[in-house]
Amino acid sequence: MPRTVDPSDRPGGVARTDVLVVGAGLAGLHVATLLARRGHDVLLAERRAGLAGAIRTTGIFVRKTLDDFPLPAEHLGPPIRRVVLYPPGLHRPVDLVSDRDEYRVGDMAPLYEAAAADAAGAGVRVALGTRYAGRQGDTVRLIGRDGSTAVRARFVVGADGARSTVARDLGLDRNEHLLVGAEEVFAVPAHGEPPTFHCVLDPSLAPGYLAWVVNDGQHAHVGVAGYADRFPQGLRGALTRFSASAPGLDGVPRPDVVERRGGPIPVGGVLRRISCADGLLVGDAAGAVSPLTAGGLDPCLRLSELAATVLDEALRSGSAAPLARYSGAALRAEFRGRLTLRRGLGLVRTPAAATAAFALLRTPPGRAAAGRVLFGDRSFPTQAGALSRA
Repeated sequence: MPRTVDPSDRPGGVARTDVLVVGAGLAGLHVATLLARRGHDVLLAERRAGLAGAIRTTGIFVRKTLDDFPLPAEHLGPPIRRVVLYPPGLHRPVDLVSDRDEYRVGDMAPLYEAAAADAAGAGVRVALGTRYAGRQGDTVRLIGRDGSTAVRARFVVGADGARSTVARDLGLDRNEHLLVGAEEVFAVPAHGEPPTFHCVLDPSLAPGYLAWVVNDGQHAHVGVAGYADRFPQGLRGALTRFSASAPGLDGVPRPDVVERRGGPIPVGGVLRRISCADGLLVGDAAGAVSPLTAGGLDPCLRLSELAATVLDEALRSGSAAPLARYSGAALRAEFRGRLTLRRGLGLVRTPAAATAAFALLRTPPGRAAAGRVLFGDRSFPTQAGALSRA
């Protein structure tokens, strides 16, 4: 784990850096590491004192991410090929099995710590326990254990989550379409069942999204997500209700203490305006989450690579002009179909409607469509494609 550094050049002074990254999720850590490896001075500020706490993501990595990024295998659970889709009441589920390894669930605390160690090893100055407190002109205020520090950065990167404060201060777009999710995670004993991703489509439990159980034979992740204003018993009440009879956990002992996660999930697609002359947004702050599946780990890594490319060019050229090509509007075309499906899923408000819609999943075309969504080869747009369209 990297040590916490004083972000200032001297006590009470003004820190200077090429790039200030706010937020040490995977998106912020990745863009910071890439920039440092290209020779730039990078300061990363994270409000948490340690990266093992306050984890929000389920940590599901899809095959394309596993193929394209060197994630440490020791922090990944067993491969998952099987997905079971359940209607309300859990009767007559649709069982889908891929001939390839499709998912692995990351142990996020050590993954974050490993990524932070890589960042520090690349030369990133990692300031944990340091809160972003706003921006005035070309100066950012950070507050850490020892008080306030002024930072002057050529560019600021907002990697500070779905409700990004950096986006507000840079005058960029902010997420308006959000789900909220909650999850319990606990260790499970080895069993004979194949690792399985169970998805329950029931708007009385998870309005506008789904409830899930991922049981990979090492850990169980039990969660619900949906639109905040549609939970009849509240989000925690929905999780308690679902957890009592969740599929995939028959006979699995549950510990008295479990890890709990939760937070907002942007599902409006990549925001249109995610850069300006002073900086840009990555990860959840940029809306880089699949509108349909709410998966954000693949988009956060790929968008961070694109961000590092334009920032590197801007720093080397001494001009902010390259940031104009970092355009969410250019990327949104890739998400038209998923945004349409997101709107359709949001219209399913009753268990009866979900049951009727589920009948389509049992048909050959329905199963094929579900397979394309769950096991497809598409990922977030590539750097080359995004830059050529911009």
